[in-house]
Amino acid sequence: MLVRRRDPDGTDSVLMQHRAAWTSDGDTWGIPGGARDSHETPAQAALREAAEEAGIEAAAIEVLGDLVDDHGGWAYVTVFGRATRPLAIVANAESAELRWVPYDEVGALNLHPGFARSWPTVRALYRDR
Repeated sequence: MLVRRRDPDGTDSVLMQHRAAWTSDGDTWGIPGGARDSHETPAQAALREAAEEAGIEAAAIEVLGDLVDDHGGWAYVTVFGRATRPLAIVANAESAELRWVPYDEVGALNLHPGFARSWPTVRALYRDR
């Protein structure tokens, strides 16, 4: 779930998750997310994972769309959302840290390899939503 907010100074920021060292590709930055249950849509799964990993209430997010990165037999889906009100974020054990990062600074982080591959496309599609 890629959640964007507008900061008081007019800067757009996205919620980034510094993954705990013990997780797959730990000590990298990505977005809250995980596997989708068979009965869930990508948006439902993303909202559930955002609640589990960052304490985000689904009602505080406007889902704007998604991007499917198909790998033949499996896909990585990035769901885009916008915070409709201030969010209280609370990291769970899968996170070393949660941080609002200005949109233009995301690429400077040590990104999770999968997210790093998709970020240029996600960035271009999501920038003006």
